[in-house]
This record gives sequence, structure tokens and C-alpha cells, in this order.
Amino acid sequence: MSEHPIRITGDATADAILTDSSFALLIGMMLDQQYPMEHAFRGPAKVTARFGSFDPQQIASAEPEPFAALCAVPPAIHRFPGSMSARLQELARIVVDQYDGHAERIWTEAADGKDLAKRLQALPGFGAQKAKIFVALLAKQLDVRPDGWEQAAGDYALDGFRSVADVVDPASLQKVRDFKKEKKAAAKAAAG
Repeated sequence: MSEHPIRITGDATADAILTDSSFALLIGMMLDQQYPMEHAFRGPAKVTARFGSFDPQQIASAEPEPFAALCAVPPAIHRFPGSMSARLQELARIVVDQYDGHAERIWTEAADGKDLAKRLQALPGFGAQKAKIFVALLAKQLDVRPDGWEQAAGDYALDGFRSVADVVDPASLQKVRDFKKEKKAAAKAAAG
């Protein structure tokens, strides 16, 4: 998929799957919810090791119960493995049905940044904020920069360590964690 290696998880095998598969990168972002980001992005590697593939067609057509069970094997793909395995299969079906199994078409065929954000928000598990972060990740790490991507990504387009889009090694991962912790503390103080 990319000549730019993804280095989010701290695990070479998991990062290689994210680098080689646009679908895996998309699923990692989907799983990045109420779960540490590097663990979320390791989800595709766990599925690959247990299922034997990370092909959207095979995942979409897998029997839901056994697929959910393999997603729940410790270490599970998420702290909510049942609902996330169902969401993973739903997203796989969308990639197969709407994009002929090529997740990268979501961004390579987007007319502009606004269209890209709209396409992402149409996916299960992608709200406005997650779409902004993924637009920034595509731009910063894969040089996918449709016109208007900065507006579509909002503050995540800025330099700094704001999200997974800025994670390229363990040091940057820690800086993003620190930034998120500061933001939570500031929000709590403002609310208090």
C-alpha cells in the first residue's frame, strides 16, 4: 500500500500489516475508541494471526459467531470484542460492496477533503472527530492530501502531537499521550 512505513503499534509485525493493507489501517482507526491507540492498531495483526487473513472479502463472509470468538481470544482485539468484531465485519462488507474490496478507494477517489471526511463518516464507528483524525493520518503519514484536507482535519492538521496521525515512534506516542492527558485535565478543570 505505502512506501511510508507505519510505526504506531511498537510491534514490527502489526506495523507491517498496517503499512501493507489500507483496510488494516482503516480498521485500526475504527478500533481506536476507549482503548489505547497502539493496542487498537494491533487489532488487524491479531485477526490475521488467528483468522489467517485480513482480506475484507474473507472477513465480510466469515460466520459471525466464530469470528467474534477469535476476536475475543486474549489478548482481544478490543475491550469490547463482540461489538467490535461485528463492526469490523460490517465495515468489511462496505469495503467489499462499495469499493470492490479496496479500502484505499475511500480516499483515492475522494473529490476533496470535505468528500473524504463525508466518506469516512459514512462508515461504522467513524464520527466527525475520528474522521478528522484519519484525514490527518492519511495526509501526514501517507501523503494523501486532497484539496481542503487541512480544513477537513481541523486542528489535527496542525504540527504537534495531537493524535495517532502524529505517532511515528515510541517517543511521539508518549507525546500524544501527554497531550491527550493535558487536554482532559484542562477540560475537567474548566468543567469543575
